[in-house]
Amino acid sequence: MEAEGKVPLLSIVVPCYNEAACVGLFVQAVTREALPVAVEFVFVDDGSTDETLARIKALAMRDERVRWVSFSRNFGKEAALLAGLRHSRGDYVVTMDVDLQDPPEKLPEMLSALREEGYDCVATRRVDRRGEPPIRSWFARRFYWVMRHLSEVALVDGARDYRLMTRQVVEAILALPECNRFTKGIYQWVGFRTKWIAFENVERVTGESKWSFWRLFRYSLEGILSYSTAPLQLASLLGLLCCVGAFFALMVVFFRALFFSDPVCGWPSLVCIIVFLGGLQLFVVGILGAYLAKTYLETKRRPLYLVREAH
Repeated sequence: MEAEGKVPLLSIVVPCYNEAACVGLFVQAVTREALPVAVEFVFVDDGSTDETLARIKALAMRDERVRWVSFSRNFGKEAALLAGLRHSRGDYVVTMDVDLQDPPEKLPEMLSALREEGYDCVATRRVDRRGEPPIRSWFARRFYWVMRHLSEVALVDGARDYRLMTRQVVEAILALPECNRFTKGIYQWVGFRTKWIAFENVERVTGESKWSFWRLFRYSLEGILSYSTAPLQLASLLGLLCCVGAFFALMVVFFRALFFSDPVCGWPSLVCIIVFLGGLQLFVVGILGAYLAKTYLETKRRPLYLVREAH
């Protein structure tokens, strides 16, 4: 709730990794919007190796609304989002990409939904994937399909990290202590009244995406393992099917030898079956290992990031 007579504060959390060319353009784009709130920028330098931190410091010298946190190395976007939320002070908090693929002109509409319509959170999604390679778009849509059907959280296709939240929602997110964080799943898990706003895909203002196909694939696996036990159930089902299939195959061999005196033959097919079952066992063990690894990382309780300096 906003205090009467007090101008509410909006914290804009901006993760950055080698985005020196975008930082100044981002602040200019946001400040062009006529927002009915006070604004602070919380930049999180995720171990950049270019001039990103220097550009942020220069902005902070000229604009007292700019604050920043710099990591000791690159810890990833999930850690950067968490650090930004922890260092935010606003009554409202929005997370945005610095490359301007999250259009700042949506901010007035998003604020209106929270302040006037009674929502706790305003989320955004892309309605198309123009500019992306077709195979990358196909795999992205399959990922959202899998998450909707196999996990306890129903992710919206095209969901972005561009999200405006009340302080209550932010505190709920920060109360979750897990180390293996999948922020899109966390947003859905905490719930609250959420309004979705759709927009067409926007090209980066400059530079190239740091998300390669392999990184996105690993990120999708992290989401599936974090919010679904379906792979474990799949492993059990495969084991059961193999047992049933082996039993019936044994019956066929037994009765054929009993009634037709058919000599044992077909060793190439036997070798193939052995290799298949061995690969299936390794696959199942790999699934178990993935869940065990996540448990192992949780028990170590290492911090998700280390701050080298902050303002």
